[in-house]
Amino acid sequence: MKFIKLSLSVALITTMAFAEEEKKSDFGVSANMAITSNYIWRGMTQSNNSPAVQGGVDLEYKGLYVGAWGSNVDFGDTKNSLEADFYGGYKSELYGIGFDIGAIQYAYPNMSNEYNFAEAYLGISKEWEKFGVKAKYSKGIKTNDLNPEDCWEVGASAKLPYDVGFSAIYGDYHNIGTYYSVGLNRAFEKFELSVAYINFNHETDSSADEENVVGTVTFRF
Repeated sequence: MKFIKLSLSVALITTMAFAEEEKKSDFGVSANMAITSNYIWRGMTQSNNSPAVQGGVDLEYKGLYVGAWGSNVDFGDTKNSLEADFYGGYKSELYGIGFDIGAIQYAYPNMSNEYNFAEAYLGISKEWEKFGVKAKYSKGIKTNDLNPEDCWEVGASAKLPYDVGFSAIYGDYHNIGTYYSVGLNRAFEKFELSVAYINFNHETDSSADEENVVGTVTFRF
């Protein structure tokens, strides 16, 4: 029993020391895991209207960051069931305006030539006490196999009573379609609950239009 108490005490002291050191450091590590009723990307389901389990990890140093994120996917065939994204960039603030510039690689292990593509992006944002706005432009990077379309989106967020958050996004995926979403979220100590209505209108094929109500539980570490 004494050994257990001693071990717990040492663990507690070590944890507190590490936490204090982490506060002083410019280096940050964070991780997240989510369970969602439908994986939606730019208004379109990536999981064939089925649930998805997702997770990622991010490393940051003085505004520079790199990260990896993954999710199960379902495109109606048996070639692949995984998406893995790898990204990096720099984010900071200038004259009260936040900016984020970087690049992302979307990878599908068993569909390298058919689906893999990359984008460079630039995002800007502005936050007030209870309201925020943001905008993002993503530029598709052309390869020998693909010429991805560009995309832009704008969004707004607001803090509502009872610690509830509201968010809205409108985007245009060039030559593919437009999309918008409106949602509510509520953050707790280690997790967040959110629900959103998401609508997608295809550029030329109305049969490919989508509308979904999506619920998500996100855990942050």
